[in-house]
Amino acid sequence: MTKKEAFTTSLTNILFWSVISAAFIGPGTVTTAASAGAAYRLDLLWGLAFSTLACLLLQEAAARIRLVSGLSLGEAIARRYGGAAYVKLFIAGAIIIGGMAYQAGNILGAVSGIGLLLDVSPAWPAVFLSLLAAVFLFMGRNKLIAKVLGGVVALMGVAFVLTASQQSFSFPEIALNMVQPNFPAGSELLLLGLVGTTIVPYNLFLGSGIGHTQSLKQMRWGLGVAVVLGGFISGAVLITGAGLEGLFSFEAMARHMEAGAGRGFAALFAFGLFAAGFSSALTAPLAAAITAKSVAGTAPEWQERGWKYRLVWGVVIVCGLLFGASGIKPIPMIILAQALNGFLLPWLSIYLFILLNDHQLMGQHKASILNNILLLMVIFCTLCLGLLGMVKALNGAGASVPLDKGSLLVISSLSLLVVGALAWKVAGERRG
Repeated sequence: MTKKEAFTTSLTNILFWSVISAAFIGPGTVTTAASAGAAYRLDLLWGLAFSTLACLLLQEAAARIRLVSGLSLGEAIARRYGGAAYVKLFIAGAIIIGGMAYQAGNILGAVSGIGLLLDVSPAWPAVFLSLLAAVFLFMGRNKLIAKVLGGVVALMGVAFVLTASQQSFSFPEIALNMVQPNFPAGSELLLLGLVGTTIVPYNLFLGSGIGHTQSLKQMRWGLGVAVVLGGFISGAVLITGAGLEGLFSFEAMARHMEAGAGRGFAALFAFGLFAAGFSSALTAPLAAAITAKSVAGTAPEWQERGWKYRLVWGVVIVCGLLFGASGIKPIPMIILAQALNGFLLPWLSIYLFILLNDHQLMGQHKASILNNILLLMVIFCTLCLGLLGMVKALNGAGASVPLDKGSLLVISSLSLLVVGALAWKVAGERRG
């Protein structure tokens, strides 16, 4: 292979896997990362850096399962647990519920983008966008529109990078905050949201459903560059948010980008927010339906034109419509949606860990000792953040659960117990 052919192949692989990074650069990323920056400046940048590395690790695992076994993640789970209906129900239910939460954020984000450009009631844009998404999914034309809108989202990403470069933070300050964990008081849900918006649970199923004709080397290179690039743009969003005066809002962000990046960038942000929301509004219901199909079997009603398949994506779209037309404040809802998916993530990570260590499924490509250590670290961290987020949510609902050193010790001990049990199980299988 000539140098030109090698370069073309590498570029094609990066563009191929950019669907993963494009899927997590949506209204949720803009809202959560910018809110984290506005509220805590660079203190939560480490959480975004961790999330990006964890995303790369988990997406590689999901794609490797497909390349080696020929099975999607849902099919591999169904095969591993056979007739265990509760496992299939949990996986499908988690992704569908997560898809509903994301869809609510997607429609709210898209409607907010329209609201920055036009003075209209949120109800009618929500109805129009939801109906349009349903038509595209019904006709199977979602890929074309997603590519077009994805280009607009990429332009918005460039605008964030330009704006972030105008901030007053030094490179050593940014680098230090990327590796130094900080836990400011009240930041639990935002931290969990950063994880949930970067490591999108349904993207794990999406990643296991594409790229099955590539080699492992090609997959790792293309996926690695695409995810790191997505993390870089997310970091630019957080740094841009850190330059805001006061609390984050879409209006404040538009004005800030106009001042930092130049005239016309407020309109680009508004249209980019709409494009990110609508393109993701096609992805979330589709991923939910694909996941349900992968664990439910090959019955005709679960095929792309089957009524059960369409029912799943239809329910997800309706959920987004109800929230989008409700007039509910978008920013708290979007952050809560990301936190919910962050709570679901550790349980899916556990399934990935078990599958990667299944010798019958993975053969010589099963997880190495280093791979297992890194996966267990991700599971431990996401479990801790998920439990912290649950306590925070309970307190917000009226409960009184103290977040002191004692409760943190309990949370870390429970997470460590789960990780220890997984490590013991895998060590036993290796010895056997």
